[in-house]
Amino acid sequence: MNIEQKLFEDAKALIKERYPKGWGGAAAMYSKNGKTYTSVAPEIINASSALCIETGSILEAHKYQDIITHSICVVRDDEKSEFKILTPCGTCQERLLYWGNQIKVGVTNEDQEVKYKKLTELQPNHWTKAYDDIDFVE
Repeated sequence: MNIEQKLFEDAKALIKERYPKGWGGAAAMYSKNGKTYTSVAPEIINASSALCIETGSILEAHKYQDIITHSICVVRDDEKSEFKILTPCGTCQERLLYWGNQIKVGVTNEDQEVKYKKLTELQPNHWTKAYDDIDFVE
């Protein structure tokens, strides 16, 4: 099984464990050191202070000074629903960009297949293209 499919399976397994009934969402990320980080969004009372599902995995990688190479966010509407891949929101794209624009991220697609694209493909006109001196951590 390749990294991309393994991350999809890891995220699904976490959803099934953490959210046995109802809605569920989880992220899985793979690192240069061969480690997989998974996370869920915290359940909070005030929606204005919500965090994305991927945030925990991003913070764990920072904690261990690791470099993310792949990321996927998976959700389902309830325990009887199909799993869906969510393309990272703009904020998570910016968070992941710390490790460079070549990171592969799972993307939403009509075929419901596990597909990944590089960050640079998601935003071909990203603001970093205005600068020649941006050094990404890689």
